[in-house]
Amino acid sequence: MNKILIVEDNDKNMYLMSFLLKKNNYSVIKAGSGEEGMEIASREKPDLILMDIQLPGIDGLETTRRIREIESCRDIPIIAVTSFAMSGDRERLINGGCTGYIEKPINVNNFLSEVRHYLKPV
Repeated sequence: MNKILIVEDNDKNMYLMSFLLKKNNYSVIKAGSGEEGMEIASREKPDLILMDIQLPGIDGLETTRRIREIESCRDIPIIAVTSFAMSGDRERLINGGCTGYIEKPINVNNFLSEVRHYLKPV
């Protein structure tokens, strides 16, 4: 069973992503801040991280950068989940260390296929 860490401070977004993933047999770990996300990522070594970019404290890009500095977490796919949809945002997120990008609001019809795209086969 794939283990997915969701780093998200909005309760509704956390609930929706968590619900969809659990319903489809993924193990879900939750973090409400970048600091908590870094600590959980280094301890749990998830198969995938869904990273909100607008977080309290350190933002999602800085959290991603810091997770990438942890040797055992360097290769974990980190997917930005954000409402940033302006021209150049995707490139900025990828250049900042994110593996991919899922736009908010989350489209429940293709969210799981987007997540599966970034997971390594088990």
